[in-house]
Amino acid sequence: MVRLIIEKELRDIFTSSKFLVTFGICSVLIILSFLIGARNHQVATAQYEASKRANDLQYEGVTDWTRVQEYKIFLPPQPLATLVNGVANDIGRTIEVRGRGELRSQDSRYGDDPIFALFRFLDLEFIFSIVLTLFAILFGYDLINGEKERGTLRLTFSNAIPRTGYIIAKFIGAFLALAVPLLVPILAGILILPAFGITLAGDDWLKLALIIGAGIITVGAFLALALFVSASTERSSTSFLVLLSLWIVMVMIVPRLSVVAADQIVTVPSVDEINSQKSRFMSQIWNEDRGRMNSYTPPKSQNVQEVMAGFNKFMQELADAREKKFNELSARLNEERTNRQAEQQMLAMLVSGVSPSALFTLAAGEINGTSLRMERAFLEQAKEYQRQYAAFMKEKTGMNTGGFSFVVRMVTDDDAAPPKPINIRELPQFAFTPLSAASGLGAYTGYTGVLAVYLLLFFAGAYRSFQRYDVR
Repeated sequence: MVRLIIEKELRDIFTSSKFLVTFGICSVLIILSFLIGARNHQVATAQYEASKRANDLQYEGVTDWTRVQEYKIFLPPQPLATLVNGVANDIGRTIEVRGRGELRSQDSRYGDDPIFALFRFLDLEFIFSIVLTLFAILFGYDLINGEKERGTLRLTFSNAIPRTGYIIAKFIGAFLALAVPLLVPILAGILILPAFGITLAGDDWLKLALIIGAGIITVGAFLALALFVSASTERSSTSFLVLLSLWIVMVMIVPRLSVVAADQIVTVPSVDEINSQKSRFMSQIWNEDRGRMNSYTPPKSQNVQEVMAGFNKFMQELADAREKKFNELSARLNEERTNRQAEQQMLAMLVSGVSPSALFTLAAGEINGTSLRMERAFLEQAKEYQRQYAAFMKEKTGMNTGGFSFVVRMVTDDDAAPPKPINIRELPQFAFTPLSAASGLGAYTGYTGVLAVYLLLFFAGAYRSFQRYDVR
């Protein structure tokens, strides 16, 4: 009997204009998201390669490694980041590396193209959390009360049909019908990627599968909510208004409200405030060292090379001492801000957990590696590269160059043989390691677990309401 009800539900939905509209809109949006994402990846890859070439070309003909002062490293575009953006377009893609000093990312995609920050990109996260959740409500708002209004509910229960089997069949039928306009365009979109030269590795396929899985659970949760409200109201127009109000609150209001609430409850020092404290401290220690510089006595030697070497050594010692003091202050300020940020983010995520749509966004970002962890990973790997860069430059120049020191160069004899240009490609190459699916699996499991709980709770509410529902 359950199978017959499922077949009837599928037949009714597939022959309805509602399904045709849903299938058409989902197909266009999903395939368009793959096309736009693939094209954006091509453009981002071309920009990445061009930036790397320009970074090397600026040192063409340079003959002194001490003149390498603005070497940059870049965040390479990730294939799946074009399908689930997360924060990939918000964070800086470029970091200027020196032998010492703090690192800051800059040049975000939205900074280059502000219009995208205004309207955002069309990606799978948007389609799942906004479009498909709305269609789930449209599919489910009249699953029970609509049947009663049409008189088919009373006719159906004139036969010996258990209510448990009926409501399970209604949910499964609507869920399967909703899965068709979701999975078919996604399969078509996956076939588009190779045409743009985008190949997914094994970990990328796992990420994509888990993102789709979380999306399906999210859509199922909204469908179960629609079934619950439909089984709790007499008229389909009432259930539609209730569900539309709930959708607006869950999808549009709660995620934004969670950020506002967290910002009001947990205060985080701004970057400008932190930088202002660092600048004042740097001015203070520079003034302290200026007196030491003025009182410096060069070694008594007729050899100019020895005099210059002695002075550079003295300046290097001062720079190392300044760096140590500055790093201690910087580490303390950064740690305090990071801890406050972590509290604020945790609170925002807890509040946003009321919304299944927000939970999907968090789960997709974590498993795809485009969550807030992405920027931290870029900076951490940049710091590791900075240590390699500093060791290389010290080997080449005899000192650690950077923001805390300067180098005194000797003017050579015009008759001397011209020095050979440096080969900038001797520098260690920065290679960003994307966050793996395994690194985000714990958080992903937590978010999708809560989503599954929502689905079960909503269906349990629908089941309980339908047991008392008047089918006459």
